[in-house]
Amino acid sequence: MATLTVTERGQVTFRKEILQHLGIKPGEKIELELLPDGRAALSAARPPGTIDGFLGLLAGKTTTVATIDEINEAAAKGWAGEE
Repeated sequence: MATLTVTERGQVTFRKEILQHLGIKPGEKIELELLPDGRAALSAARPPGTIDGFLGLLAGKTTTVATIDEINEAAAKGWAGEE
């Protein structure tokens, strides 16, 4: 368990190993959920993804172009557990 100190301005500094454990990098946000009995749950705030971000994820990774029929076939096999 880590113990943190609150400054006079109400600020808290998290140690590097705590931020690494939470997967939080500089500039990212933290979510704090208030729980009963004065407890709280802390986690990395993850912004919702966009379709543009998803589509751009694979950009430039391959030169292969698939037809819609090939994509549908691959998806069907994937859902069927064949690939």
